[in-house]
Amino acid sequence: MKPGTRLKSAVCDTEVMVIRAGAGTIECGGTAMAEDRPAEAPALSADFSGGTLMGKRYVDAGGQYELLCVKPGKGSLAVDGVALATKDAKPLPASD
Repeated sequence: MKPGTRLKSAVCDTEVMVIRAGAGTIECGGTAMAEDRPAEAPALSADFSGGTLMGKRYVDAGGQYELLCVKPGKGSLAVDGVALATKDAKPLPASD
């Protein structure tokens, strides 16, 4: 998957843009994401129903994945079943 690819959730309204991606399956709400939504939506998994926030970046612990949420939804993001965390903002340098 290349940077700039836009993925849509099959179970909710979430849409993300890939900033950085490794080998694995990007999921939302417990179901794999794709460039197109399926005709019939599967049910949202209770384990992955934390929601996504627009404009936030989501990363994995190893730093292989970074996703930018461009449309929020009810499902939470994961890679191969491992939840992604919100990327923290870098602190500004102190001025004297």
